[in-house]
Amino acid sequence: MTAVETIRVLLFITVVVTVYFYALKTGINLAGGAVRKSWKTHTLLGIAGAGVVCILYARLVEPYWLSVTHVSIASPKLPRGLRLRIAHISDTHSDPAPRLEERLPGVIATEHPDLIVFTGDSVNSPEALPVFKSLLQKLSAIAPTFVVKGNWDAWYWNDLDLFDRTGAVELNGAGRVLEFHGVKVGLAGLGVGNEKNLSRALAGIPADVFSVFLYHYPDLIKEVAERNVDLYCAGHTHGGQVALPGYGALVTFSKFGKRYEAGLYRENKTFLYVSRGIGMEGGRAPRVRFWARPELTVIDVLPSS
Repeated sequence: MTAVETIRVLLFITVVVTVYFYALKTGINLAGGAVRKSWKTHTLLGIAGAGVVCILYARLVEPYWLSVTHVSIASPKLPRGLRLRIAHISDTHSDPAPRLEERLPGVIATEHPDLIVFTGDSVNSPEALPVFKSLLQKLSAIAPTFVVKGNWDAWYWNDLDLFDRTGAVELNGAGRVLEFHGVKVGLAGLGVGNEKNLSRALAGIPADVFSVFLYHYPDLIKEVAERNVDLYCAGHTHGGQVALPGYGALVTFSKFGKRYEAGLYRENKTFLYVSRGIGMEGGRAPRVRFWARPELTVIDVLPSS
């Protein structure tokens, strides 16, 4: 977490604690007759009550409320009349009790993707591995599925067979060329910790082939854009996981801060999509989402007009 993000979080916590301190104090004084009801007391108690509703919503509603985002990008490398459809998910952070993992395959299947990509952070604990692997098995039965490891996968679960016998193909420092509808598409990826092999990963993809690069963080966008990659899919930020209306993410854990917090961006000729992800941060972090719904992204690559 950067210094700026730390200040944002501390300021947010300070405001919340202050509101509830004075709301509690006001409630006690009202009950004891020490103060009278006024618009100020009604406003303060109303804000505190709305805060409780938001907490319940963030815990019980939004983590289970999937958003399907459709975006379109254009490329001169696709012939007229062709559409390449990519389903992008990230950051499942699966727990032993499924949340959206059982629904996702059905939703993705209705979108009829040509390709499915997952950009890392699979599980929050080893006990959740069956939930995650079951999801990947179902996805790989829908369309070719390619995956990379995120920071949780590389730091905590490097000894687990996260993708074994799921049908999904892990990319980590090597590229390949596939064919969809008679058109070649280059696909490359890196797991967290293998960034030094970026050039090698992209080396096998011809310049005239539409290229897709998978990496967990959006932090390689400058280096990837210099290599004229067409589409870079990333995650990690969770869209903040807790965001504020009109402001967005408080924390992204990206070296670029809020610059690439979520959604579609473009650097030179490279499109970057940063997914809000499916799950929630593990460990002791509260399992809440607010104003950052879990996201399945459907990216349509169309020929340039």
